Amino acid sequence: MRDDKRLRRKVRRSYIVSTISISLVLFLLGSVGYMLYAALTTAHTLRESVTLSAELDAAVDVEQRSKIEEKLLAIEGVTGVEYAAREDKINDEEFRRMFASEIEHILEENPLRNSFEVAVAAADREATDAVADKISAIEGVVYVAYPAATIERLHSTITKITIVLAAFGGALLIISLILLNNTIRLAIFSRRYLINTLKLVGATKGYIMRPFLSTAAKQGVWAGLAASVLFGGALFGLSGAMPELMATSELTKAAIVVGAMIAGGVIISLLFTSIAVNKFVNMKSNKIYLY
Repeated sequence: MRDDKRLRRKVRRSYIVSTISISLVLFLLGSVGYMLYAALTTAHTLRESVTLSAELDAAVDVEQRSKIEEKLLAIEGVTGVEYAAREDKINDEEFRRMFASEIEHILEENPLRNSFEVAVAAADREATDAVADKISAIEGVVYVAYPAATIERLHSTITKITIVLAAFGGALLIISLILLNNTIRLAIFSRRYLINTLKLVGATKGYIMRPFLSTAAKQGVWAGLAASVLFGGALFGLSGAMPELMATSELTKAAIVVGAMIAGGVIISLLFTSIAVNKFVNMKSNKIYLY
């Protein structure tokens, strides 16, 4: 009787440990996945936020300006065009702040040109240069200005961050799966004698595996819910420093991560439990006592 209670406590303890292990792994994987998705989204947004300034000849009239705008929109890679008048530019607060005194006391006339601010979705520096060359070739455009060095550093930084996060996530996934496999197998190991007894009395493999898989599914759900609570708590804790985390779009992403963690917990538990139970079911009786 005492041995039975000790065995039940041992089994219960092993399942609690494996559930906690699964929930922590799911929390880490979900957090890394969320950061990777956020990084990719930010990278996509930054790539589409590159702006070229196509300065126009002073002789360009309204009709010519409309034609230039149509040509700009027809260029592949251009996502938007906005006209900027020279009067608006010189009255811009950011521009005027660069001067210690009134601009009128420094400049006799407005030296700025009318221009089109061209938004470009370019994958790299070469693509941006190609778009700039096409814009420069348009009649009426006298100069195309854009921060080439900044764009190059931007693309390089985004690529490096994405590679590092993807490599870290992949390594974490592999290590986590190995650890979870061992943890769940140890939990099943404590019940190997029960499996062998059921097999000796003629129970089928399906009959033996059914209660284990049922318990594994529940374990996966509980682990996923625990990981979701940790993930939600982390987001809530960071929302004070980063209020944008509570935006609707970000909450949608978080909900997707939560669903993935719960589904992942069930899949991982079922997969590794079925592998472990199947191993002991197929093992010969005399080998179980030596395992």
